Amino acid sequence: MSIRSLQALCLTSFFIADVRDGLGPFLGIFLTQRHWQPDDIGLLMTAGGVAGLLATLPAGFITDASKNKRLILALLCVLITGTTLLLWLSQANAVVAFSQIVSGICAAFVGPLITGITLGLTGQQGFSAQMGKNEAFNHGGNFITALIAGGIAWYWGIGGIFILMTCTMLLTLIALTGIRNSDIDDNAARGLESGASAQVPDFSVLAKNKPLLITGLTLLLFHLANAALLPMLSMRVAAAPGAVNPGLYAAATVIISQMVMIPVAIWTAGRIDRVGYWRLIMLALLIMPVRAALAASSAAPLMMVPVQILDGCAAGVLGVVVPSFIVVLLRGNGHVNAGQSVVMLMQGVGAAMSPALTGMIAGHYSFATAFSVLSVIALTALLIWWRYAPLLSPPSCMETR
Repeated sequence: MSIRSLQALCLTSFFIADVRDGLGPFLGIFLTQRHWQPDDIGLLMTAGGVAGLLATLPAGFITDASKNKRLILALLCVLITGTTLLLWLSQANAVVAFSQIVSGICAAFVGPLITGITLGLTGQQGFSAQMGKNEAFNHGGNFITALIAGGIAWYWGIGGIFILMTCTMLLTLIALTGIRNSDIDDNAARGLESGASAQVPDFSVLAKNKPLLITGLTLLLFHLANAALLPMLSMRVAAAPGAVNPGLYAAATVIISQMVMIPVAIWTAGRIDRVGYWRLIMLALLIMPVRAALAASSAAPLMMVPVQILDGCAAGVLGVVVPSFIVVLLRGNGHVNAGQSVVMLMQGVGAAMSPALTGMIAGHYSFATAFSVLSVIALTALLIWWRYAPLLSPPSCMETR
């Protein structure tokens, strides 16, 4: 296990946080200020999400088969940034759609690649601890760039975010050069035990894995409720000019959640052995209905403080527990990253549908109604996990590593 490569991986996780999501919560504000309507913004976000969905399964299988994950990740960062910069030049429907589709496809590869690189560097035993560090650095990167983005939005407007994203992309590429490709064990990166022969990825192995599918369904509903909540909070402020600077507001929402995610991710990595995967995932699922209900209860700008604190708690737990759970669940079959992609696909279905669903409800009724619907969806995810996951998952996966 190379210390230099692991340190470079942490730095990569730090800088890539601002690259992967493009403009993130600032996209809705950027388009709203250019007279786009919530339902149109939601539909174009969904177009990018659908493109990402189509790339999700190939992303996992390509990661399992790839021999140079570092180079692939670098090329994807360049593509995401390049297509996002197109939005500054034109906000025509075709340009925005193209940008979101290409970014969505590229972003689908980032998760499996980071997971594969991490597993290839650490092996099974060190994976959860390193994922905790990855997540902490990732959230730290989001926190720092959100602070900078808030200052940029305050002094120069949303356009300055494009410059920030370009800078973080270049820093990501520099960090990636510190990861030695020779330090990555490609067999370990796909979940094979030492000395095991590589297998051709087989989707049927994953399709028959009931615990994996239950996990995916639960997270599909979670992300259907979760994905649009933050953009819609920012759009609600942008639609009511004069109260708060919308760019500064969007930055504040990110800063609050990322501040919480950092310690939560570290705490989670150290509690998996004692608490177990099932209980930690249940804890994260419990948070989402409360968060959406709070967003629905009041349009006051300060309501985003408890809403985003809860977001940080849920995301901090799931970001560590879910990849670690899948690694344990698929140990030894050589399909770990493909398994990650199956769950990411199901998550992506929910995330892709969320902006369109929430945008249409907000456009035809109100933001409060949209947030109330999200709370009901999140409660459904909680009930499914509580009812089925313990029955289908091996005790060794649900309680300990």
